[in-house]
Amino acid sequence: MRILHKIIFSAFFLVGGTLFAQQEGVITNYFYHMNSYNPAFVGVDGETMVVASFRQQWTGVLDAPSAEAVSFGTTLGKNLGIGISVYNSNTFVESQTFTGIDFSYRLQLSQGTDLYLGLKAGGNSYGVNTSGLETYNINTDPSISSISRFNPNVGVGALLKNGQWYASIAVPRLLSTERADNSNGVAMAAMAKPHVYATAGYELLLNPGSNLMLRPSAMGRYVSGAPVSVDFNTMLSFDNNFELGGSYRTDGAFAGLVNFNIKKRMLIGYAYEISTRSELASAKNTNEFLLRFLF
Repeated sequence: MRILHKIIFSAFFLVGGTLFAQQEGVITNYFYHMNSYNPAFVGVDGETMVVASFRQQWTGVLDAPSAEAVSFGTTLGKNLGIGISVYNSNTFVESQTFTGIDFSYRLQLSQGTDLYLGLKAGGNSYGVNTSGLETYNINTDPSISSISRFNPNVGVGALLKNGQWYASIAVPRLLSTERADNSNGVAMAAMAKPHVYATAGYELLLNPGSNLMLRPSAMGRYVSGAPVSVDFNTMLSFDNNFELGGSYRTDGAFAGLVNFNIKKRMLIGYAYEISTRSELASAKNTNEFLLRFLF
């Protein structure tokens, strides 16, 4: 790909400067979108569900990152699960949508302990739209051109689950794909590298009489060329009707979360995230909304 003019990605420093190392999206309420990160989670516990999240990052900043995630999962027979996961994100002139079909297979290791193996097949629609940029030149700069491409991809994952705890590891996109990147204010070709996700969680019953449950969990992300990032999340559940908790991301964010169950079938959630990165001091905070249906 030809080197583009510096103006194209000058706004990326202001709006999404740290997004290039971690190219895959972040969801604060990740627990409800696990098959987006690990296909082995699809259809777990025999549940059929649809989940949607809407994330607006750095509220008040023009062309700040925004994202939408949709996940669906169900079971096919006793041991098979199938689903779809979609993640769409937009940052200034860059946009991408990854769509995957997820499969899982359950192996019973012992009474109450299962191993789920997952496979994801799909692809990413990636684009950089430069049509709205102003270069202050009378003539059109031939180096400033839009990009549009589709990159197929596959992913794998594994989940070990007991009644009270779970642990998993996955690479949802095994293949490296070409994308635009930022090098000292100049946009140039780079590779979106595979990300490794490791997750673990536990359910601790605090009060059997009131069904008060503590649910700590963690998700670690690693990609070559960037520091490891970990989300630590703790939710307190009141009779499975109301959840309240907090989250901390090691690369610079805190969040408060609240989720409401309506008649055990519909869940509505909200997360308010605050960045702690000094270079984003002028940026405002992030709002994330969650909607889930159980069938």
